[in-house]
Amino acid sequence: MTVLEFQHVLGWCIIINYAVLVLWFVVFISAHDPLYRLHSRWFNLPLQTFDALHYGAMMIYKIGILLFVLVPWLALHLSGGGS
Repeated sequence: MTVLEFQHVLGWCIIINYAVLVLWFVVFISAHDPLYRLHSRWFNLPLQTFDALHYGAMMIYKIGILLFVLVPWLALHLSGGGS
């Protein structure tokens, strides 16, 4: 795999990962109460804990995208590797 192909793959990874993050957020906001009822059947979670867990998980996911996909893509792009 060439550097240019790797940049292309990382670019698509960024798009797909952010699409997953946005979809997660939209589903969480639009179906908050049904999601909470579903999860509260399985786990004894207060509403604040449920919200905090989702917020924290989204934050960790976003940081993972930044560190493991966006930064390498940006480094390859700025270094001119592949062009």
